[in-house]
Amino acid sequence: MKKFSTRLTVIFILMIGFSVLSTGIFMVQMVKETHLEALRKSMLRELRIIQTTTEWVDLQEKAEQLMAMNETRITFIDSDGIVLGDSEHDPQVMNNHLNREEIKQASKDDVGYSIRYSETVKRDLLYAAIPIYDGVEQLGFLRIAMSLEAIEAITSWMWLLLIAGLFAYFIIAALISYRIAHGLTKPLEKATDVAKQISNMNYKARVAVTGRDEVGQLSEAINMMADSLQLQMDRIRDGEGRLKSVLDHMISGVMLIDKLGSIVLLNRTAEDILGFSAQELIGRQYDETHQQNELIRLIRDCMTSNEHIRDDLIFYYPEERVLEANLLPMTVNGAYSGIVIVLHDITAIRRLERMRSEFVANVSHELRTPITAIKGFAETLISGAMDDKETAMSFLQIIHDESNRLNRLIEDTLALSKIESKRVPMQFTPIDLESFIEHTVEMIRHEADKRRIKIEPSIMDQIFIEGDEDRMRQIMINLLSNAITYTPEGGDIKVIVQSISTGYQSFTENEKVRIIVKDTGMGIPKKDIPRIFERFYRVDKARSRSSGGTGLGLSIVKHLVELHQGTVRVESTVGVGTSFIIELPVIQ
Repeated sequence: MKKFSTRLTVIFILMIGFSVLSTGIFMVQMVKETHLEALRKSMLRELRIIQTTTEWVDLQEKAEQLMAMNETRITFIDSDGIVLGDSEHDPQVMNNHLNREEIKQASKDDVGYSIRYSETVKRDLLYAAIPIYDGVEQLGFLRIAMSLEAIEAITSWMWLLLIAGLFAYFIIAALISYRIAHGLTKPLEKATDVAKQISNMNYKARVAVTGRDEVGQLSEAINMMADSLQLQMDRIRDGEGRLKSVLDHMISGVMLIDKLGSIVLLNRTAEDILGFSAQELIGRQYDETHQQNELIRLIRDCMTSNEHIRDDLIFYYPEERVLEANLLPMTVNGAYSGIVIVLHDITAIRRLERMRSEFVANVSHELRTPITAIKGFAETLISGAMDDKETAMSFLQIIHDESNRLNRLIEDTLALSKIESKRVPMQFTPIDLESFIEHTVEMIRHEADKRRIKIEPSIMDQIFIEGDEDRMRQIMINLLSNAITYTPEGGDIKVIVQSISTGYQSFTENEKVRIIVKDTGMGIPKKDIPRIFERFYRVDKARSRSSGGTGLGLSIVKHLVELHQGTVRVESTVGVGTSFIIELPVIQ
């Protein structure tokens, strides 16, 4: 824009300078021509006066006399061009003047003029000549010459004045042109600056509108364009933000590959699944990212076939997972433009399916044993064993026990199903743990006494928690029953209740209560501890079944503790004993 203002200033200066110069030249020429015309007329009058007052004799003497009178060079020339008399030079040495311009013109037009440098007097002269007649006979020519020094002096003064004025005009024109150019280009500079800011995505930039002319209309148009761009960019940013938020919060991994095979998009879940950040993968070719070979093969097949591909993949890095991969080719205006890959982690689904399958198998296996026993003993009785009363009573007792075991298994299975599906209504009420533990221990003490096992509660005074009393009693009975089952005769069981202090004197919702059921039983091997809360998992299968256990007790305990927002863990040493540790919040 600076160059444009400079060019505009130069153009203004040249235009003004050319106008002033041309006007000056015209004026100088006009003044010069006016003076020359006046001089010609004066010289013609003088020639006419000399013609009428002078006889054509003693011409040299007369020329000198006339020169002395009016200081004008006088020349008498005969009709053949020979100089007969001259006021400033000897006629004998002067050339023939017949071919002089003024003489030739006078021959034709009765008067002749010319301007030339005189070799005789060594200066520019204006010559005027007229023919001289004696009746009809031409005697010759009368010529006078006058110096142009006065006219040249006036012309030189005018040229000097013109140059000085032109210089002054140039200075004034430069100032005025700069102000005009600056006034014209300043709004354009501002508009250009705003346009550059808009091109650099500063859509808040605006041009100040100072008029209603073309520049003002241009400024308004730029402002309207900026408003439109800002509105569109805000919409685009909002859309991109919503899309990015959706992609980042999707539980499925999304990856986009363009038609050249470069990765152009990767959401947060895909980063977690693939084990690489978006910065490491975006911009690279899909087959250069050290991904699983099966995934790379699926991408290559999708690019080749241009069809939707779905398959299950097993990823071992950064952890083992089962993924459902959907690869869908994209088209824009009918042309292939890339592939969208959606990776869904179905590890939990597959694990659940496996657990359900194992659950069905375990239930079937657990049900088969009592049913087989009931069926076998019933067939034996039908076959004739009923006649032996003692045998019959023994078999009926076994049938009765197996029926009870079958009933407990069904009840525990239904209870666990309800607990896992969170269909168990929870009635939270304040529970005094001291009285609650003592009452629960009394409920199971008879069973412990039969095996001479001592149960010793250790409870701090005045500990209350908020919980479902029936579900809490179910938790404690299951843990105490297990402790009695796996503790040898004469052993000890301790129930310890502690508050987990957070530094405050009173109970708050941030505090917890720890309940420990500790026995001196056979203990649990380390390899079995991670699976102890699985359904139907038994450390000592023979002893568990002989005691009437269903293998679901600890699984029920775990789920009921979680429904109370608590945690349960086990610490055990083989041959020393086992401790089940439950931590529950005081306030639900």
